[in-house]
Amino acid sequence: MKNYLIGAAGALLLIAGTGISFAEDVLVLKPEQQTVVREYIHKQKLASVSLLGVELNVGTALPDTVELHTIDVPDVRNRYTVVGDHVVLVDPDTRKIVQIIE
Repeated sequence: MKNYLIGAAGALLLIAGTGISFAEDVLVLKPEQQTVVREYIHKQKLASVSLLGVELNVGTALPDTVELHTIDVPDVRNRYTVVGDHVVLVDPDTRKIVQIIE
């Protein structure tokens, strides 16, 4: 019984740790920030880059060759770029995609 409880506790810690690390990759913008960010990016008319072999998913790290652009919106520290037909918000420290804007 003791081994069962230790195993169950370990599994819970593993699941909790996975959830915490996933939560760090998720960008949470307030609705009013999302609207302002979308309008700002739409006005910039940034050229798209092509990345062969890179899947656009939250958590995917972009190569150093991709230029990240500043978003001139208060309280938004992420950068953005356009890949294919998708605008992606990127954590500037890790270069990981934190949100894909359709």
